[in-house]
Amino acid sequence: MHDLLNPAMPLIAVTLAVAAGLVLSWLLRKLVLRLNRKRPELQATSRVARQPLRLALCLIGVRTALGLTAADESWLPAVDHLLLIALIGSLAWLAVAILLIIEAVVLGRYSVDVADNRRARRLRTQMILARRIGVALVVVLAAGSVMLTFPAIQALGAGLLASAGVISIVAGLAAQTSLVNVFAGMQLAFTDAIRVDDVVVVQKEWGRIEEITLTYVVVHIWDDRRLILPSTYFTTTPFENWTRRQSEVMGTVEFDLDWRAPVEDMRAELRTVLAGTELWDERVGILQITDATGGFVRVRILVSAADSAALFDLRCLIREAMVSFLQRGHPEALPQQRWTEAASDGGASSHRPQPLRGLGTSAREGSRPPAEPQESQLFTGSIEAVQRSRAFTGPGEDVFQDRDQTLASRN
Repeated sequence: MHDLLNPAMPLIAVTLAVAAGLVLSWLLRKLVLRLNRKRPELQATSRVARQPLRLALCLIGVRTALGLTAADESWLPAVDHLLLIALIGSLAWLAVAILLIIEAVVLGRYSVDVADNRRARRLRTQMILARRIGVALVVVLAAGSVMLTFPAIQALGAGLLASAGVISIVAGLAAQTSLVNVFAGMQLAFTDAIRVDDVVVVQKEWGRIEEITLTYVVVHIWDDRRLILPSTYFTTTPFENWTRRQSEVMGTVEFDLDWRAPVEDMRAELRTVLAGTELWDERVGILQITDATGGFVRVRILVSAADSAALFDLRCLIREAMVSFLQRGHPEALPQQRWTEAASDGGASSHRPQPLRGLGTSAREGSRPPAEPQESQLFTGSIEAVQRSRAFTGPGEDVFQDRDQTLASRN
């Protein structure tokens, strides 16, 4: 009977070890959730650590059970080596899951659904990048630990350490571009230059920062395209960040109008439009004439909104409302061009407005282009005109005669 139990002892021990590992993992998870029952985000994310925790505890139990019941067996070293590799992999898996749980718990304290979410977005960017760096380190350490379990690789590693300086130089030169992007990505995350969900303008494209990795940044363009840029772009090239300090922004709407534009009526219409929309944040809403040259007056409307998306819609709303207001009630304010035609009496002149195509009334039939100025009007009619005409007549024949006589006397 004793001889029959000896071969079955390892199997029984492994079964009990697996059962103990499952029970212990269940108790640990229940204890952690009970201590953190006020954090619902932990309960949701703790599921990612359930499987690696079970696997790690079961492998520890199996190795312990086999070491106690099958220490003299010839197959134990090979099986124990396989179990050790699996244990290293499961511990790495568990470490990655713990990093995900830490990220979720930290980010759960800060909401990005509020108006001023700059701090939350900054923390989110830093935590995502830190978690990715941690995962990369865990994978590298796990792979190195597995390699060190093989005696042949241990000897090879000892030989390579002697030439580590040369290898590091060669690797650095080979991966120079990648390393620059990696350090640029870390710089972006921890210097707060850009954050996830920041509104930026890069390469004349408006969009939001969708993802920041160690080597590249993904910008979600307004038309649902994705612009993929290396991390070094944001450390070496100027770009616009519309939400660097706050999300509130201001924008302008400009019109080139006729000199008869009703400025006060336009101000009243602007106040009416702003009062009737929720896009305006009530900070800035003014109308000014910023220029009056070239036959037009430039009217600029400056408004503010809570964010860039609301500002774009607000500018479009104001532009459409003002155009309709001018077309409906003040067509004389639409931009027009004027030219002057000289009258036949030499003194009087008539001014005929010629509106821009598509902006005003149609030109009158029979209108003629401006007449070329006559020469008599330029050089005659006054003493100043006579003097001015002499400047265009040249030196005269007497000047050439005096010059010839001077040359002959010298010879």
